Amino acid sequence: MNLSNKVYDVIKQIALVWIPAIETLYSALCGIWGLPLGIVGTLAAVDAFLGAVLKISSINYNKQQKGNDNHGDNTK
Repeated sequence: MNLSNKVYDVIKQIALVWIPAIETLYSALCGIWGLPLGIVGTLAAVDAFLGAVLKISSINYNKQQKGNDNHGDNTK
């Protein structure tokens, strides 16, 4: 799985900033307003999935870059 740089950056921003921020806010409001906590678990699961997608994409990208380095000029 290879993601474009733009898609990777957007997913990374969502996974590292927005979902954890929403989880924290919602979790805090649950205690105040008596909202159901199931949404927090759902957000955590989605965030874990996005983290796995990003890791797989990063591994594939690094393998591809390493492969490209091996096909370069060997006169160094």
